[in-house]
Amino acid sequence: MSDQNPGEQPGNRWREMWRPSKWYLLWIPVGGVWMFVAGIIFWGGFNTALEATNTETFCISCHEMRDNVYEEYKKTIHYSNRTGVRATCSDCHVPRPWIYKVQRKIQATFKELPNKVIGKIDTREKFIAHREELAEHVWATMKANDSRECRNCHELVHMNLDKQDKNAKKKHAAVLEGESKKTCIDCHQGIAHTLPEDDEPVSKNGKDK
Repeated sequence: MSDQNPGEQPGNRWREMWRPSKWYLLWIPVGGVWMFVAGIIFWGGFNTALEATNTETFCISCHEMRDNVYEEYKKTIHYSNRTGVRATCSDCHVPRPWIYKVQRKIQATFKELPNKVIGKIDTREKFIAHREELAEHVWATMKANDSRECRNCHELVHMNLDKQDKNAKKKHAAVLEGESKKTCIDCHQGIAHTLPEDDEPVSKNGKDK
């Protein structure tokens, strides 16, 4: 004789077994695992995209950079030297600490990208016209962060001052001894790019003289 209560539907016991009051705790670890996996996928994709925008190839993918500052950079010791140790675009212009790196990317997205779209410096003539403004902005940023990106490679405390020329030795010693508050960019403007005042002039037809 069946022990099923009169009037009880066959599916009632199954639904009772899976009532949330009994089994909802199972969703906590399951949901946690899926959130963890989704977080890894998102973070991996985000970080991959972030690093892709730090490559030299990406930086010179627009002609404004490729045809102007990149050509200047290729003539410097940061591009080619006897040891082959190079400083690329991102080494000087993108912070390494993650929070500052993201801030720099946000700035590029909302300030520099719109200028790319409107063609602010899409010709050599426009680039030269705005060059001083652009350079001053970069120098001010580096001055404000105590030339942080320079110091990623150049540590003053590890410099052998005896192997430097007299002028450099004097200035670096003054900074080390606290007698000078200058930072790298104060003396080393134009180390990888032409200074605005030294740039080639543009003729009336828009071509370099």
